[in-house]
Amino acid sequence: MIACLVTHPLDLAKVRLQTATIPGQSLISMIYQIISKEGFFKIYSGLTASLLRQATYSTTRFGVYEFLKEKYVDMTDNPKPSTAVLLPMSMTAGALGGLVGNPSDVVNIRMQNDSTLPVEQRRNYRNAFDGIYRICKEENPGSLFRGLAPNLVRGVLMTASQVVTYDIAKNLLVDHVHLDPTKKSTHFSASLLAGLVATTVCSPADVVKTRIMNAKGTDGNPITILTSAVKNEGVGFMFRGWLPSFIRLGPHTIVTFLALEQLRKYKLGM
Repeated sequence: MIACLVTHPLDLAKVRLQTATIPGQSLISMIYQIISKEGFFKIYSGLTASLLRQATYSTTRFGVYEFLKEKYVDMTDNPKPSTAVLLPMSMTAGALGGLVGNPSDVVNIRMQNDSTLPVEQRRNYRNAFDGIYRICKEENPGSLFRGLAPNLVRGVLMTASQVVTYDIAKNLLVDHVHLDPTKKSTHFSASLLAGLVATTVCSPADVVKTRIMNAKGTDGNPITILTSAVKNEGVGFMFRGWLPSFIRLGPHTIVTFLALEQLRKYKLGM
């Protein structure tokens, strides 16, 4: 949630770029457009939903991963599990995180993109909880799990590429570059590498997920959205917004792991 507060404007710009019908806008021009046309504080549109998403999705995936890793270390007395062991743990954690966080993710996407819709089509959710209540009331509770399949895929890819890359990179930096495992510079370097890998691996699932969740009514068929986008925009649409995704996910990953290491250091919940 701390990382979310730092990077929310970048996340907002990423969502707008991914749902834009006209490709070619840059991150800077999108942020400028939001501020100039909608006002400065609109770069924090949907913040409550974004915070709720981190409190559900990220808490679950990091918590489950750390729990499984600790149990494995206790059982085997091996403080550095191999990649073959860490991958299934991270994939399980990512899938559970995607499931738990899906409702808040739907509201998050809709709130961030609401200002781009025609006035008569805007949803105008007051906050994340109002959004969840109105989706259940105006559509049906099942709509909270729209885009679940690509969200589960993204959760698996994100967690596997992010936490496993971080653990591997940290071990390599400590064992071969002889960096201090307790130093923030070591955590920074490992998390930067993790952010780069995670952005590239997750981009296709992230773009498809965003479009499905933002669709109105019965327009959220994944196959229809995917085939239509490929036909009209080419395969490259799956990497639409890669740079803002990395500019957002890089700092987000760095802040997340720096906070995580401090929680581990002071044994707060870990």
